[in-house]
Amino acid sequence: MSAGTPDEVLVCLCTCPDPATARALGRALVEERLAACVQLLPGIESVYRWDGAVESATETLLILKTTRARHEALQARLVALHPYEVPELVAWPAVAGLPAYLHWVADSTRADDDRARDASPATD
Repeated sequence: MSAGTPDEVLVCLCTCPDPATARALGRALVEERLAACVQLLPGIESVYRWDGAVESATETLLILKTTRARHEALQARLVALHPYEVPELVAWPAVAGLPAYLHWVADSTRADDDRARDASPATD
């Protein structure tokens, strides 16, 4: 999988206000094949500027694995489900990784109609 291809794996970060919200969001994104895996890291502390003031909050960090092809849909769904006015979502390409894992991420995020098309025999 070369950089910039639809199957390129992306690692994304997103913060949530609490573990329950993070768990529900992560489950929805995996069930909808927008992420292959979502890890929850509860108890992080964030310091940030909001509405002109420096704030801090205890949050749960999500680490999401998806593909470039699914990133736009993941972003739209995350905005729709997330309770924050401006949710965090940043992504980096996975520049290297175990090939079997990278293929698993790509396969796990492939939409059902794409999976059926890939599984059907080619016709001439």
